[in-house]
Amino acid sequence: MTLDPRTPVLVGVGQHSERDGGLEPIDLLTQAARTAAVDAGSTELLRKIDAVRIVRLLSWRYRDPGALLAERLGARPRLTGYTGNGGNTPQTLVNIAAAEIAAGQLDVVLVGGAESWRTRSKLRARGIRPEWTEQDESVPKAPLVVPEVPMSAESERRIGLDRPAYVYPLFEQALRIAAGASIGEHSDRIGALWSRFSAVAAANPHAWTRREYQPSEITTATPDNRWVSAPYTKLLNSNNMVDQAAALLLCSVEVAQRLGIPRDRWIFPHAGAEAHDTYAIAERGALHRSPAIRIAGARALELAETGLDDIAHVDVYSCFPSAVQVAAAELGLPIDDPARPLTVTGGLTFAGGPWNNYSTHAIATMAETLRRDPGTRGLITANGGYLTKHAFGVYSTEPPAHGFRHEDVQTLVDAEPTTVAPAGYQGTAEVESWTVVYDRDGEPETAFVAARTPAGARTLARSIDPVTLSCLATEDAAGKAVAVDADGGCALT
Repeated sequence: MTLDPRTPVLVGVGQHSERDGGLEPIDLLTQAARTAAVDAGSTELLRKIDAVRIVRLLSWRYRDPGALLAERLGARPRLTGYTGNGGNTPQTLVNIAAAEIAAGQLDVVLVGGAESWRTRSKLRARGIRPEWTEQDESVPKAPLVVPEVPMSAESERRIGLDRPAYVYPLFEQALRIAAGASIGEHSDRIGALWSRFSAVAAANPHAWTRREYQPSEITTATPDNRWVSAPYTKLLNSNNMVDQAAALLLCSVEVAQRLGIPRDRWIFPHAGAEAHDTYAIAERGALHRSPAIRIAGARALELAETGLDDIAHVDVYSCFPSAVQVAAAELGLPIDDPARPLTVTGGLTFAGGPWNNYSTHAIATMAETLRRDPGTRGLITANGGYLTKHAFGVYSTEPPAHGFRHEDVQTLVDAEPTTVAPAGYQGTAEVESWTVVYDRDGEPETAFVAARTPAGARTLARSIDPVTLSCLATEDAAGKAVAVDADGGCALT
């Protein structure tokens, strides 16, 4: 096949974990970027960078981290860019870069991100503000390339449902109830799923935690593995206490050939797709489904002119078990196929969950995986918010037959059914899903409930009622009656 010189290709990947701590994010990212150039076999590639696009950092604030990184690397890009928050953003940035390279707008793009959250958290606990790099106001803020994922609808704000560790357990209960499984049966299911993820991490040299856990170790609450929000213990949550960075170098085939980048380093992005589900959780059609994943995932495969059976390697975004199960169901992936694990990294619990930047690591690891298995295809899924915003990428060592293709399928998702969520509902409803949040001593503290009104609408509520907490913590409360007040408080009746 004669390749179009504008064909985008991922040629260099770099990952860096700093276990001793102390480095600021830009230092971690500089090391990852230099590693990516070495991986490509061309340090000259750094001097050819046209654009530096950085995933939003949370452990430190830079006005334009891309400009700072370029300075460290000796690059002089024409463009820099930043994203809003969202775990979807790394794959979206790759989709954008591949489209721009294919269109002849850019020749070389660096995509990357980093977090020093572990170091920053330890310093904050001691009351220390690190003396890390600060860009003053003479440095213009980086242009926003990918906007923020909205994560605060009024139905959630009024009851304090304000973080992933509270929301994803609601999806998990909904999955269990839809499957008709008992609490114990479902606990075994997610323990086995996460154990398989830990086994992948144990073999991944870039993983933060390289140890295989048994299912019971993951699901059993202990002092070192406390309850967070039922049915999730600490080991069923994403691990953001890491210092990690990852960088990707993309260029055109023309540049790769001119710089003599070996052909065995090339990974071709075949296709990408994006879409989002309703921003308000209460308005989702069903809490255990995602039309955006189903539609955008299928479209990415169609654009890549491939089927799911032709995908040899997968990395499903894995902040919590419910995210994996929902995505697998919508895509048609079995969750327990030993020949095709649902992660190449080990997931956000074990490989590491550096806030928005996990999928940069996943793409880098996928590139390494495909190089070891040339001729095969890989699928990346990336998720931002509360199973809200989704991005997909299909990759291979072989070029796409008709060039890179990319599409936003939001109009199709917007046509899917949603649920009415009246503001300030007051009255009796039926429990649809719930979670109990535990304090650090292992005592039930708060419950969040999703309930259906007699008219079929959904309301979200919160309870600190001792009787309600005890019931929700120990029994299967699906379908029980709950009284909801106008302020969003509730109690089982």
